[in-house]
Amino acid sequence: QVQLVESGGGLVQPGGSLRLSCAASRSTFSMRAMGWYRQAPGKERELVATVTFRDSTNYADSVKGRFTISRDNAKKTVYLQMNNLKPEDTAVYFCNTATTPLYSWGQGTQVTVSS
Repeated sequence: QVQLVESGGGLVQPGGSLRLSCAASRSTFSMRAMGWYRQAPGKERELVATVTFRDSTNYADSVKGRFTISRDNAKKTVYLQMNNLKPEDTAVYFCNTATTPLYSWGQGTQVTVSS
């Protein structure tokens, strides 16, 4: 089973930026499409960005033009660059395979956007 460890979250003001990282424990993840998901309080978990093993990307409309997903297979890591953050981006962010999560969920990383 692949273990996933997310990091990079924090408290940021509206309009600010953060870069999230997701480290996988096994290199087999490099053959799978990966995604960043988020779950806000009282809401269901949603998929916001995906990257295929060929580096093709896709984004939810709510983050398109502001977030960028990328991967470094040699480092077994997936990234999410988040710019122009908004209060509605506040959530716990997770990574997993996309679009169906196949691995056990990590602990996630909290992102809070507030002035």
